[in-house]
Amino acid sequence: MSSLWQLTATELASGLRNGEFTAVEILESVLERCDELNPRINAIVEDLRESALETAAEQDRKAARGEWAGPLHGIPVSIKINVDLEGSATNNGVPGLADATVSEDAPIVQHLRKAGAVIFGRNNAPELSMRATTVNPIYGRTVNPWHEEASPGGSSGGAGAAAAAGMGPMHHGNDIGGSLRFPSYACGVTSLKPTNGRVPAYNPSATAERGLLAQLMSVQGVICRSSDDVKLGLKVMSQEDPRDPWWVPAPFDTWPDGDKPRVGMTTETYGYPMHPDIRNAVYKARDVLKDGGYEVEEVDTPSMLDAAEGWLKIAVYELQATLGPVVDSLGSEDLRNIFNWYYDLGPMTDLEGYFAGMAARTAQTRAWNELLNDYPLVLSPYLMRPTYTWNYDAQGYEQTRDLFQSATYSTGVNFLSLPAGVVPAGRVESLPTGVQVIGKRYREDLILDAMACLEQGLGVLYPTLWDTL
Repeated sequence: MSSLWQLTATELASGLRNGEFTAVEILESVLERCDELNPRINAIVEDLRESALETAAEQDRKAARGEWAGPLHGIPVSIKINVDLEGSATNNGVPGLADATVSEDAPIVQHLRKAGAVIFGRNNAPELSMRATTVNPIYGRTVNPWHEEASPGGSSGGAGAAAAAGMGPMHHGNDIGGSLRFPSYACGVTSLKPTNGRVPAYNPSATAERGLLAQLMSVQGVICRSSDDVKLGLKVMSQEDPRDPWWVPAPFDTWPDGDKPRVGMTTETYGYPMHPDIRNAVYKARDVLKDGGYEVEEVDTPSMLDAAEGWLKIAVYELQATLGPVVDSLGSEDLRNIFNWYYDLGPMTDLEGYFAGMAARTAQTRAWNELLNDYPLVLSPYLMRPTYTWNYDAQGYEQTRDLFQSATYSTGVNFLSLPAGVVPAGRVESLPTGVQVIGKRYREDLILDAMACLEQGLGVLYPTLWDTL
């Protein structure tokens, strides 16, 4: 049973139902893996094994009576440090919030528990979850399991590194500019940023509401080693919660159409010197989709650069007004420097510019909606450069600017509130790379189907990784 950590959540759920092993045996295998690797990787930063073992034992007692909590019965899951988990601190990596223990679960945690998940730990994030890497003054740095100096991505880097290292099959994260997809790209794993309103979001401990654009862009999700697991976790978390007024009761996988959708493809660089192997990975993904029965056609899309620049101008203006004072008073020197560089990237707008930018966002989203009506999926690069070093963004303004320019297809998707998934697509310069599948609003099912096709054709990366650890 010591090798149970290697199985996906979907495989574990099936084995539990068939009586092949117990929830306690699964958890003990995952904890053994964590004990072996987490001292080196530092992805799980709060150990909740005592309560997790109690939960797993209770799930086994239920199973013995023929009772099943739900689709995640007995499945180990970790929760990011920026979401409320009863009895734990939502400190977001900030020392000034280290003692901010909360007494109520966020909606996604409630949904995971109700579905039978066993929450065994908290995964790491950068300060305020606002960097594309993962390090903070409370817990320190999370290491990319592929290379000690490589970034694991951010802000859900703890989730990505834990998934890649086999320290649990499913890890919660969230995404406002790429925080689910950066770690998936960097660590060679899989995730999907859902449409806004798909998954209810709310922290009971929050003392103020987020800015309007942040509410429209920020979403909750999971990072896993397979698209089937991403589908399993996302479907559970997508249940209704009245505390999120943006939640939408859209179907998840019961849409009436059944044919494979047309796929558009783009490798437009918007002036960024895309690495040739990343371009090649997109074309290889195109061929896999064609072999899987998809019709794929290169298309001219509405400008993703305009959307990415909207993120920098409008979101950063909003961040300065809402998070700026917290950064100034509680942030580390690195975080203060990086936020100042964010402000310079904009360039910083004003209130009139904010209103104009929000209006332009509507027009840009409309243009993409029209394209996605004809091509419900669009295959694109994710980052246009290889994975960077763990402190790349802290080295200076030019490095931060380069990172954002290379991530045009990341922040632009958030600005438009479109769903998009990242799936591994081999390696570039010895590190994992990935491609992105953008989808029609609320058609996460189509994205996940295409990601499953790509996984089958492109292969997975983690078995090679496990052999090196």
